[in-house]
Amino acid sequence: MTILCYSVRLKSLSASKSGKAYLAKSFDGSEDWIPSQYIMGNDYSSSKSDSYWIAAWILEKKTIQYSRKKKVWIHKQTLKITPEYKIEKHIPSKIENKVVKPDNSLIK
Repeated sequence: MTILCYSVRLKSLSASKSGKAYLAKSFDGSEDWIPSQYIMGNDYSSSKSDSYWIAAWILEKKTIQYSRKKKVWIHKQTLKITPEYKIEKHIPSKIENKVVKPDNSLIK
């Protein structure tokens, strides 16, 4: 089973005492509790701040700031990113032959 996840840049992510949820604070000042089972891991490709892969459906119910630009599908059991393939069929356009006379000034 795969889950759609968004990369969320957070100011801080701190665990609760029980470890079942995390308090996520975003840069605009909003904060909310997110269950730990829906935080799929770190997004290491982001270099500006700490980013985490969080399940898309839980983000829609929370008040923290996030963007839908960077998304991946993550396999729930292995926590690995499922590769995304885009298959396109290319049909080349027909090119007609042209009769071109040689330039005599270029011939030795």
